[in-house]
Amino acid sequence: MSDLPPDLSPLPRSFCLRGAVETARALLGKVLIHRASEGTAGGIIVETEAYAGPTDAACHAFGIPAARPGHRTEVMFRAGGYAYVYLIYGMYHCFNVVAGPEGFPEAVLIRALEPRFGLGLMRKRRGTDDARKLCGGPGRLCRALYISREQNGTDLTSGTLFLAEGESIPDARVAATPRINVDYSGEAAGYPYRFAVKDSPFLSTRRFLGNPNKQSSADN
Repeated sequence: MSDLPPDLSPLPRSFCLRGAVETARALLGKVLIHRASEGTAGGIIVETEAYAGPTDAACHAFGIPAARPGHRTEVMFRAGGYAYVYLIYGMYHCFNVVAGPEGFPEAVLIRALEPRFGLGLMRKRRGTDDARKLCGGPGRLCRALYISREQNGTDLTSGTLFLAEGESIPDARVAATPRINVDYSGEAAGYPYRFAVKDSPFLSTRRFLGNPNKQSSADN
């Protein structure tokens, strides 16, 4: 499937009001689309991570009880359904879905997509023909979909960057594991807040999945 179905429409805000952990699981199989000026690209979400607010030591909002104007986490305090985009290592963007009621700063990091739409455009942006490397990692998928800090605060329930219905992923195909690269967070590093379609070849990493053909992490 390479052409965008004409009937794709954004998910309602209510989908993203259930909290980060439940939303992270529910997002598997959903579609992420970005209609940029040079074309449309997107895919099926196959890997997510939940960041569960002020009590989660791995979350950017850890220990922050209320919104701080101008702080990078300000958008996380909005009602679910907004984009939270930040930069890591000064070069890679990470796209998150705000996933709680207003005032509860929870978000879901989208770690990997199965590329479906705008494949030629994504190959050009990423400089590779290997489909597994187009969106296999937070930074990679942001480059493939042309997502940057300019999209921070975007309303995902309308406009050119949005989530839509896709495929139903049964529990038998889903693994819940610790998150990736959050060793700094103490006990929270072990929380099973990463959700992955375990048989997908498009994951950012096979860490914690017990696969002998281990794939290296692909944050970029």
